[in-house]
Amino acid sequence: MTSALPEVIARIQELTPQPPPAAGVAVSETAGFSDALSLADVPAAPASEGVPGDASSYSATIDAAAKRNGLDPALLTAVIEQESGFDPNATSAAGAQGLMQLMPATATSLGVTNPYDPTQSIEGGARYLRSQLDEFGGNLSLALAAYNAGGGAVARYGGIPPYPETQNYVEQVLGRYAQLGGEVTTA
Repeated sequence: MTSALPEVIARIQELTPQPPPAAGVAVSETAGFSDALSLADVPAAPASEGVPGDASSYSATIDAAAKRNGLDPALLTAVIEQESGFDPNATSAAGAQGLMQLMPATATSLGVTNPYDPTQSIEGGARYLRSQLDEFGGNLSLALAAYNAGGGAVARYGGIPPYPETQNYVEQVLGRYAQLGGEVTTA
């Protein structure tokens, strides 16, 4: 009987509806984001994407977002793995949503109308990570700390904040990035 468990879990995940866009978001705004992505030559995430833990199903979307934002695809992959384990429906206890675990206000500021949509989440997360790299002079450790704890915390402490969660996050992402062939430098 336990041999059928993975099939049951997979079927439940298939049937789980995607959350609707945030209240107050007009349908035309959602279409506008999709239109902008298509004009930017971004491959839409196939409807079949969304198997938690499966990085390969997002590779084209990751590659396109990384290229457009001047990032290494291996870095985006490492961040997504740490943030959500490639579960597009992930929601943290703090309210972060989707593959890149964007907080609602951050998602809105990035033009992401549905953070559970893999393409929007990856593109928004890539833009946000790029902005953190720019903010912290290309220092990857500080940018990752800011992605996790916020830029204000990094600025306030003059470096990686003394939060065990953030320190572990930076270490884990950098370690995975190196395993994926990324060049780990801190500027």
